[in-house]
Amino acid sequence: PVEIIGRMTLNRNPDNFFAETEQVAFHPGHVVPGIDFTNDPLLQGRLFSYTDTQLIRLGGPNFHEIPINRPIAPIHNNQRDGYMRQMINPGQSSYNPNSTGNNAPYQTPQDDGGYTSYHERIDGRKIRGRSESFFDFFSQPAMFYHSQSEAEQNHIVDAFRFELGKVKEEVIRKRVVSLLVQIDKTLAKQVADGLGFEVPKPEKIHNHAVPPDVDPMKYQSRKAAPMIDKAPSLSMADTVKDTIKSRKVAIIANDGADANAITTMQKAIEGAGGMTKVIALHQGSIKCDGIELPAEESYLTAASVLFDAVYLPGGKKSVDALKAEPDILHFISEAYKHCKAIAADDEGVDLLKMTAAGEKIDENMDDVLAKGIVLNQTPEAFMKAIARHRFWVRQQPGKVPA
Repeated sequence: PVEIIGRMTLNRNPDNFFAETEQVAFHPGHVVPGIDFTNDPLLQGRLFSYTDTQLIRLGGPNFHEIPINRPIAPIHNNQRDGYMRQMINPGQSSYNPNSTGNNAPYQTPQDDGGYTSYHERIDGRKIRGRSESFFDFFSQPAMFYHSQSEAEQNHIVDAFRFELGKVKEEVIRKRVVSLLVQIDKTLAKQVADGLGFEVPKPEKIHNHAVPPDVDPMKYQSRKAAPMIDKAPSLSMADTVKDTIKSRKVAIIANDGADANAITTMQKAIEGAGGMTKVIALHQGSIKCDGIELPAEESYLTAASVLFDAVYLPGGKKSVDALKAEPDILHFISEAYKHCKAIAADDEGVDLLKMTAAGEKIDENMDDVLAKGIVLNQTPEAFMKAIARHRFWVRQQPGKVPA
């Protein structure tokens, strides 16, 4: 089960993607006081491999001096060489102990925040091997799969069908499905049906990554009783859905749209921490009720996958023009297919009915949290649907084309 150890707050996007994202050097050896390293062989290996990775990927041993990787606390040590060194160390001595620099730098005491290893007694034999728990291959994948909602399980099935469908050799497809049997038989059956064959029996020897001079059977999976069967925290369906902060809403409008409806919706969404963008048939601005509203995107530059929800305001002239553009209809249909919240007012409802979602909606959709369609209702009702994020019920009994 998940144990909460703290909170990480994301409060802004990077200013420069390359400098702040591409150059990030994650490393399990970068720890704060109070954390030490276990004897886990995977962790021990990665303590070395991550350093080796950053040496090559970021051009030298001083990758920790790149601004995005630079620690907040100052560092003083004798590791002063290598390509792209940033810090300029004064003084004559680059070793310890020394008399010319008052013995500095020296290791920080524990009471001042210095690193110290955890003291523990260890008894055992030194062998090249793994504990039996490493041969429990399937209990954690099974727990993950069983913790998912029905919609998430369906996505996993589709993902396996897609990925294995790209595999050219059927024998390899069947081998993978035989592994899925040991995670969940229904999962294996659904994947096999999509690939067009019967579920194969699990192979007696499914792990062929064994050392020489050993019995392969000793390296096969051993079922272990899981600590828990399901973990709700592993499913996105169980996350708290009470805010629209950072959600991005596309407002589909053109010249002649209802300016009051647009500005009212924008004020409500942005006041709650969301973001809006007007998408029109042309960029620049749209003329609505004697005023001009900025149109940051056109149907050529925007894509529904970059937005969390869609709003279709009224205005006969605007809607008539939008109806004639197939890419606009596709934009709305795709947002519906991806189960996102959609609101429409007045003539905007007619535009929605022209899309692939048309036959799925009616005028009496008062429960906005049933399918996420908000017709001629308040901005507050739309924001309640946006906070829910996705409405997977739309995928049943069938998806719409888009």
